[in-house]
Amino acid sequence: MRILFKNGTLVSGQASQQADLLVEDGVILEAAPGIDAAADEVVDASGLLILPGGVDCHVHLDLPMFGTVSSDDHYTGGKAAAFGGTTTVIDFVPQDEGSLRENIDRLLEKAAKCPIDYGFHMNITRFDADVAAEIPRLPEYGVTSLKVFTAYNDRLRLEDGDIFKVMRIAGKHGILSMVHAENGDIIDVLVDEALAAGHTEPIWHARTRPAWGEVEASLRAIAIGAQAGAPVYLVHMNVAGEVDQLAYGRGRGQSVMGETCPQYLFFSEEELQREDGAKWICSPPMRTKPDQVRLWEGLANGTIQVLATDHCPFYYDGTTPIEYDGEMVAIPGKELGEGDFSKIPNGLPGVGDRLPVFWTAAVGSGRLSPNRFVELTAENPARIFGLYPQKGCLEPGSDADLVLWDPQKQVRYGQKLAQQRTDYNLYEGFELQGWPVAVYSRGKCLVKDGEWLGKAGQGKFLHRKQGQIL
Repeated sequence: MRILFKNGTLVSGQASQQADLLVEDGVILEAAPGIDAAADEVVDASGLLILPGGVDCHVHLDLPMFGTVSSDDHYTGGKAAAFGGTTTVIDFVPQDEGSLRENIDRLLEKAAKCPIDYGFHMNITRFDADVAAEIPRLPEYGVTSLKVFTAYNDRLRLEDGDIFKVMRIAGKHGILSMVHAENGDIIDVLVDEALAAGHTEPIWHARTRPAWGEVEASLRAIAIGAQAGAPVYLVHMNVAGEVDQLAYGRGRGQSVMGETCPQYLFFSEEELQREDGAKWICSPPMRTKPDQVRLWEGLANGTIQVLATDHCPFYYDGTTPIEYDGEMVAIPGKELGEGDFSKIPNGLPGVGDRLPVFWTAAVGSGRLSPNRFVELTAENPARIFGLYPQKGCLEPGSDADLVLWDPQKQVRYGQKLAQQRTDYNLYEGFELQGWPVAVYSRGKCLVKDGEWLGKAGQGKFLHRKQGQIL
């Protein structure tokens, strides 16, 4: 099957050019001006940009939490991603009972219905001799990154000594260590004190997770990585001081990288004081407008390498069903924490919102170029997580993951337009300019003019190689 895309503007992380794109059997065959070749289908991309499909390297699909489960599974989350122009996601393997291999196999079974391509990171939340012996085998399993936590005591956190041991093993075997950086000890003290004082409102989620805890924990993570001889990747950065610590580490030659997420660029802890403030609860929490400014600076000047989402949606009111794919669906959600902020499921929708919302605010405002947009949302995550050049670019030999992007199309955004399986959208009423009008995964059209053409199980598991340090 040959498809010829004519008259579009190809946008990479380095340059933009008027060119055609020839795709054969799901792979890019040629990218050049004026391609004259026979094709089974010709797509006129006049007036459109052709972007590489987005790579969201931080999602949580079908994740159990607080007696419920994140409301997007691998089918609905993959579908939502595609509608927003993202064609690859990387999920996290929980470390439950059994070996790392057994945990990966369980998630592979759940993820088999994903309509877009997907990969995995491995959470390391329990460390012993057996785990130490198996971590070097992760690349055999196609998993070349792992995640550790400095928070969530008695659930996910490892002590610093064990984090050091994990990082040292990972560094020796070409595995990237990702870190959730907060101070779990201080959080526990402050949560207990807040509840004892009767402070139960959503705003106390932010007030019991101080920004300084993230600043301290991020530097600690960088320092542990330096001592372990291991590269480090900071997830969901949301505080100005974290950007400063990332710059500090990078400026001293340490192999450290980081991501932020759209919610931290657009919202502050003021949202948690709204009547529906539970909608904005995630960990780490929203911060302040000065923090937003510093995050934007980090994205623009290269201190921050990636825009991901930490997509982990829950219903606002899980007692009321919503219609999804013709069925009425209700999943317990944030109402579980009514009257106690510490029981509100931590997480937000975002996988489908990322590209359209960020384009308007970043490219439409003149803050960033279209090329930097592609770097942050597709090319850099593909490079860092061992998928480049299969993903994240428009080069011959790459998968034909393409987004036909109309930079002039205007939409009023919100829950009715987004395809995430939840009952609200953080960006309700946002006026956007720039929209994915067609999305292809390995040459197969998943979305065209708002119509879903994809199928469950159409995606494939990506056996990742060692990534690059940017």
